[in-house]
Order: sequence, then structure tokens, then C-alpha cells
Amino acid sequence: MTTPDPTLRPNRQPEDADRALRPQMLDEFIGQHEARRNLKVFIQSAKMRGEAMDHTLFYGPPGLGK
Repeated sequence: MTTPDPTLRPNRQPEDADRALRPQMLDEFIGQHEARRNLKVFIQSAKMRGEAMDHTLFYGPPGLGK
């Protein structure tokens, strides 16, 4: 027997309220101009190829919104 996936929930959860505060587009992020520019190129090239983007590793101290 399978167990239900806890991430698939139909009801709104308290943590859903902060979604409006999170950037939805790369241009909405503050700082890291070089990283954003590179990431934008990676995304655009994957879209042009019609494939998933290659694996990307973000690293740095905790709490920086990687």
C-alpha cells in the first residue's frame, strides 16, 4: 500500500502566505548580478534546446536565499 505524499495537499497552509513576498522572476532578485546573468543564459539555452536545464549547484552560507 502506498502512503499519501504530504507535499500534495489541497488546503492552503500557513507557509503559503509568504509566497507573495518571494521573487517570481530573476529580475526581481536583488544583488548577485553576475550570477543572475549567467543563470538567465542557462535557462534561455535550455528553453531553446527544448530540454531540462543542466544541474546547477548553489553554494554559500546559510540564510542567503540560494
